[in-house]
Amino acid sequence: MRSAHLTRPGNGRPFFDRVSEMAVSTMMRDRSGALWLGSERAWIKRLVNGEALVLQPTEGLPDTHARAFYQDSRGWLWIGLRFRGVSMTTDPTTDRPSFVNYSTQNGLASDAVLSIAEDELGRIYLGTGRGLDQLDPFTGRIRHFTTRDGLAGDIVNHCMKDHHGNIWVATSGGISRLNPRAERLQHRPPTVYLSRVEVAGEQQSVPERGALRLGEMTFPGSQNNLLIEYVGLDFQSEQSVKYQYKLESVDAGWSEPTSQPSVNYARLSAGSYRFLVRAINQQGIASMEPAVFEFRILAPIWLRWWFLTLTAGLAVAIIYAAHRYRVTRLVELERIRTRIATDLHDDIGSTLSKIALMSEVVHKQVGRVDPRVSERLSAIASNSRELVDSMSDIVWAVNPKRDRLSDLAGRMRRFADDLFSARDIAFHFSASGTERDVKLGSDIRREVFLVYKESVNNVVRHSGSTTAEVYLRIEGRSLVLRVSDNGRGFDAVSESGGNGLVSMRQRAKKLGGEFEIISNNGRGTTLMLKVPLNRRN
Repeated sequence: MRSAHLTRPGNGRPFFDRVSEMAVSTMMRDRSGALWLGSERAWIKRLVNGEALVLQPTEGLPDTHARAFYQDSRGWLWIGLRFRGVSMTTDPTTDRPSFVNYSTQNGLASDAVLSIAEDELGRIYLGTGRGLDQLDPFTGRIRHFTTRDGLAGDIVNHCMKDHHGNIWVATSGGISRLNPRAERLQHRPPTVYLSRVEVAGEQQSVPERGALRLGEMTFPGSQNNLLIEYVGLDFQSEQSVKYQYKLESVDAGWSEPTSQPSVNYARLSAGSYRFLVRAINQQGIASMEPAVFEFRILAPIWLRWWFLTLTAGLAVAIIYAAHRYRVTRLVELERIRTRIATDLHDDIGSTLSKIALMSEVVHKQVGRVDPRVSERLSAIASNSRELVDSMSDIVWAVNPKRDRLSDLAGRMRRFADDLFSARDIAFHFSASGTERDVKLGSDIRREVFLVYKESVNNVVRHSGSTTAEVYLRIEGRSLVLRVSDNGRGFDAVSESGGNGLVSMRQRAKKLGGEFEIISNNGRGTTLMLKVPLNRRN
């Protein structure tokens, strides 16, 4: 650092004192009297009493290409940089000032700061190549002003405050003035109004100036497609207004901010809905009160409560009527079966018994006179007794009081006892499941008993056996009958065409069951019958 004098020609009196020969692009004297110098050659100096302090790059001062100096009302020093935004120190008088840096990483529009000013609220204004930035050093909040906000140009060359508190901005497109006191209007929350509602292509009644709240509307179930339009009022910058909306019971929360002033909902289900929308200005301030639209979509007639109640009641009535009809029919059927069984037993059965008895009496009276008559009378008596037995089986099968498995087992036991005892055949009868008292249909009882009766008769007449076994049991949902003997047996394949076997197979097939005979010559015979219990009568 050295000094020189520039003299005026003729009298030699000096005009200037040369303080330094270094190129300086900007400078400022702070309140302590120190002179701050900045150069585009990447150095910043502070001159105090002829002594220079050269500032080195630090984290808070990452760039030493100074473009502007400014000391605010708090005494803080701000340095506009060419490449790294702006740096600020709260105590510029210390030997080693500590700086804080603000750049595009903090929200500035540009890292090239050309000019700095301050308003009466202590906010800092930074002129950049991309408009004017307003920085609140206490909150760190940054707001951008561009030509969209009324700025004359986006390249700000200089900015300053006048004695009225206005901020004057010199730009590439002219000069603009900002009144920060009037800017308070921008911090007022924007107001939002519903401007149009269209349901299934039909426009609804909405006031021309919009509405903050629309009374509840009701639409039929077929009109479930809605278009809702809205508008937010922000007198500073309506183009930067964004919207958030939600449809309660459909949306979990507010939507992402969007500039689209409308929303579509398609195929809404029946129910009550509440639509809310709010506007958000450039500062992120939302409407204090959202606009509200409440509406209800009716369910189709076949889904309304009264229709469902009526349908359910009608279904219950039909089911009850069908049940009553079925019970009545069953009762009538049981009465008919009881009457048939009684009539068969009392009328036909007793008549056949009389015929058999009278035939035997006549046989004794005239049998000695004419042997041929005696033989015919004996045949009549025998056939009558067989008919009485068959009638007894029919009466038992028809009688509804004998519809239990225990009744079937008892009758089978009695029948076998009579035949096997008469032929001196040892007999074992086993019935399991009778304690469950399973109810059987008359057709199952009759067909199973007839198969059993035929098989016992075959054992007695043809097997030549000395022992016989009968097992009757419930297996799952089936009734199983097994009849076996130790008789001579037969070839089941070659003799499968007998009438008795054919009849038994037909009866098993009629019941939807399985029939099997296992027999070999000299090894006895086993008959197996399996019929389902759940077969509908």
